[in-house]
Amino acid sequence: MERVTKEHLMADINVVLADAEELLKQAAQASSEQAAELRRRAQSAIANAKVKLVDMEHRVVDGTKHAARATDHWVHEHPWKAVGVAAAVGVLIGLLINRR
Repeated sequence: MERVTKEHLMADINVVLADAEELLKQAAQASSEQAAELRRRAQSAIANAKVKLVDMEHRVVDGTKHAARATDHWVHEHPWKAVGVAAAVGVLIGLLINRR
């Protein structure tokens, strides 16, 4: 499974936006047949971007579920360590809030 990064997604979105801008410029000077083709190409580019976004959403949700299951498993295996970690985090947050 390919790992999709934020930078990769932003690059894809920028390409789609650049293509859409170019298609709009061309459509302003196009005949009705050319405009229809440009509209079709723009719709195709947008559809591809939507597919990539949905795919990324599914990957993020799956990764989040996996992390939640792993955390739940670890907490059940090490309950006192989990309590200690939670207490330490609470103390740190309390100290940070108290400093203000």
